[in-house]
Amino acid sequence: MAGLQKTRFAVGNTPADISIDAVFLLFQGDRILTSMRNPEPMPLHRTAFDQLESDPDCTHFLGYWDGHACYASAYMQIPAFDAMQYSLGSLYQLLGRVDDELFALAGRGLQVVNWYYDHQYCGRCGQAMVVHHTDRAMTCKPCRQMLYPRLTPAIIVLVTRGDEMLLARNHNFPEGLYSTLAGFVEPGETSEQCVYREVLEETGIQVRGIEYFGSQSWPFPSQLMLGFFARYESGDIVPEDGEIADAQWFSREQMPVTPPRHAISGQLIEAFLDTLS
Repeated sequence: MAGLQKTRFAVGNTPADISIDAVFLLFQGDRILTSMRNPEPMPLHRTAFDQLESDPDCTHFLGYWDGHACYASAYMQIPAFDAMQYSLGSLYQLLGRVDDELFALAGRGLQVVNWYYDHQYCGRCGQAMVVHHTDRAMTCKPCRQMLYPRLTPAIIVLVTRGDEMLLARNHNFPEGLYSTLAGFVEPGETSEQCVYREVLEETGIQVRGIEYFGSQSWPFPSQLMLGFFARYESGDIVPEDGEIADAQWFSREQMPVTPPRHAISGQLIEAFLDTLS
């Protein structure tokens, strides 16, 4: 997987002024404005930002993209734009259409603006919050509470048994789609403990040999997906009521429809199949 730490994106201090060569990610709710004419649909050059006839609700510095200062700006209602040049659509629609670094940058922008909207008032004393002058935080001056962008850790695991893999269908999945098991890390729990618990809860299977694979930012809405492999230990498949519609052992010759490699679930499956070659 490409990562923000490579070459195209760099974190930096907030510039004093928005330079003429700055670039922008423009959001309305969970939708992003993209270019239909440029090979790279976003971020957009400052000229596109300046053409909009009203100011955004907020603008947040994200870092540097290809050497250009990059900002995320959000509107409750984006002003009129040239529909022959720009399109407003879901961030999810960009998955697989742009490279991993660019998708991660867009996900970063969406999570930052959502964090800003979600923390306008202090949950402890009810007073209005303001953006901290140095940290990426909303702060309440009366009670000094600081709230940073939310990041929710979750595990995603491919359980293997010899040359077979355990895949499941959530009740919300499209018909025929199977994927790896996943779940949120609970307070006081390690990621490895979460792997063991989630597999047992969702399928009745006990695992061993838990091994870390990699991670992926998943901005729907704010997950950090921690990918693992685990080996079958014991038990028979018993799908969790209300959560898992079906779970089965699959071999290379009997593969169902699975997620693409743009998602870490698809990467786990692909990596395991490569070991069988």
